[in-house]
Amino acid sequence: MLGEGKNLVGVDIGASAIKVVQLKESRKKLQVVRYGFAPLPAQAIIDGHVMNSGAVVESLQRIFHDNKISQKDVAIGVYGQSVIVRKITVPMMTNEELEEQIGWEAEQHIPFDIKVMSIDYEVLRRRPEAGQMDLLLVAAKKDEINDYAAIVREAKLKPVIVDINAFTIQNIFEYQHGLPDDGTIALLNVGAAVSSLNIVSKGVSAFTREITNAGNSITEEIQKQCNVPFEQAEAYKCGGGPTDIVPQEVHQIIQSACDSLAGEIQRSLDFYLATSGESEISRIFVSGGSAYLAPLCQSIEKRAHVPVQVFDPMANLGVDGKAVNEQEMRSRAAQLVVALGLSLRQDKERRS
Repeated sequence: MLGEGKNLVGVDIGASAIKVVQLKESRKKLQVVRYGFAPLPAQAIIDGHVMNSGAVVESLQRIFHDNKISQKDVAIGVYGQSVIVRKITVPMMTNEELEEQIGWEAEQHIPFDIKVMSIDYEVLRRRPEAGQMDLLLVAAKKDEINDYAAIVREAKLKPVIVDINAFTIQNIFEYQHGLPDDGTIALLNVGAAVSSLNIVSKGVSAFTREITNAGNSITEEIQKQCNVPFEQAEAYKCGGGPTDIVPQEVHQIIQSACDSLAGEIQRSLDFYLATSGESEISRIFVSGGSAYLAPLCQSIEKRAHVPVQVFDPMANLGVDGKAVNEQEMRSRAAQLVVALGLSLRQDKERRS
């Protein structure tokens, strides 16, 4: 997609918090000019479904008001069971023919009634010698998109673009590092409720998967085994905060929860390698709130035999220090990856 016009405000409504970022171009470099973060009450969002719309609307309004974000045009991300991504191969055809055919092609690959789905696609590769082209087919349930859009509108904002979280991460990664023309990397975002894996091969997304084992699973293990409330367990996971001494067994619980998540990630990587014919993945980049848990990156690296590094989505971005608390923002960088990817989207875009 080629972007034109002004950047939208990126609004990431996650399972544990809302993150908002606004970028502007300044001297040929993108700069963060506004940023907001608000935790959500437990159970406000479950499996990507909004359960407590009042809390979400109120948090959104507060973020925009407190951080003096006047722009109302936003890009939002969706994830969860209602989103389906498939890489498919179709016969070579013109863009016009593809527009006409796409509904029929989608019906072959999507296990839901096509009428309740919103469909989009991108041409990944044309292979005239084989008479074929590869597409990335994306479908999301219309009512799910409409729910999110309605909440955003209720907060007096205007949703211009709805994106898929896994691809927003690819957007900001590409902005920071470019995408390698050859070879394969994996982008792993470990959020509170889901871990999303996006494998990028030769510059295009080749495989995506969501794993419901994520940051909250680790917290729940601590909660169960130490018999403490969720908030206390979360504080233990994050190092205990200023006052708490973390019980010795917590480190062991975190280690084994991270091992189990690393095992699931490994199974997805193995599945991709077995079905794609690729020989290896060269590097795994980890983002999301749990990216800072050292045992997680170590466990993934040990199992996958692939170098793992935490992806810093702020690396090449300027920050307007007058309007943004830069230190706080950089300390949360790994959690802001979806919001940053969304804030790269623009209000006038055309298909490439």
